[in-house]
Amino acid sequence: MSTAGQNDPRFTDVGRLVVRCPDRPGIVAVLSGFLAEVGANITDSQQHSSDPSGGTFTLRLEFVLADLAGRRAGLEQRLAALAGEWGMVWRLTEASRRPTLAVFVSRTDHVLQELIYRVRSGDLPAEITCIVSNHRDLEPVARGAGIPFHHVPVTPETKAEAEAAALELVGGVDLVVLARYMQIVSADFCSRFPERLINIHHSFLPAFVGANPYQAAHDRGVKLIGATAHYVTPELDAGPIIEQEVVRIDHRATVEDMRRMGRYVERQVLAQAVTWHVEDRIIVEGPRTIVFA
Repeated sequence: MSTAGQNDPRFTDVGRLVVRCPDRPGIVAVLSGFLAEVGANITDSQQHSSDPSGGTFTLRLEFVLADLAGRRAGLEQRLAALAGEWGMVWRLTEASRRPTLAVFVSRTDHVLQELIYRVRSGDLPAEITCIVSNHRDLEPVARGAGIPFHHVPVTPETKAEAEAAALELVGGVDLVVLARYMQIVSADFCSRFPERLINIHHSFLPAFVGANPYQAAHDRGVKLIGATAHYVTPELDAGPIIEQEVVRIDHRATVEDMRRMGRYVERQVLAQAVTWHVEDRIIVEGPRTIVFA
């Protein structure tokens, strides 16, 4: 897919360093000192401690360093030495690199259209490399956006074969997005993309899990409906939550009214979650997430 802003000066020589380690005094000083020593200018810093007395410390730094790509190997070597001394788990990324996305859909297009728009406008710094669907309904949308479309039918009898075919098609993408893909993926599929598989659930989880939450919400007479973006795990609709949003309704709302209002919320929530992921703003901590928004 042709994208806007691939040479955006906002991302030139911009690096991101995300670190997790046991909390103790001196971590920020060591990392900021290291970056200052190599000539990097820190432009953003966010941190979180689960417990200052023996908890886990998480830090996200964004910095500018001339010739970052050429100097990356040397930076990683020095970070590895620091990691050994301080017990750090870390990742270093370049903002100029656009992560690749495979988007799985079924018949509804609203969240897919939102992702396409944000990529094209440069608001979502990523590249959609393919769209996979168990139906052909959205093939014209993919074709219009210039994105390869793959139709992989799924039946209960062919589910394993269909998943294997889909995995072959998406290859080594950085992130898989289930954009209202109305199929439950297997534990094996999840294991291929640990913390790299995001779903939008048309419900404010943990309420109303499953396939028809708007009907269930209507039957219960709720006054708020919402959407939840979460990482996918083998347990249905129970993965770490990334983002949620709600909209208020009243007794006059029909199920179709709720679906219509929900579509607006779903678009915003999924696009925001994917953006945070590709910008290295999310750290998974067991069943929860830390989001440096």
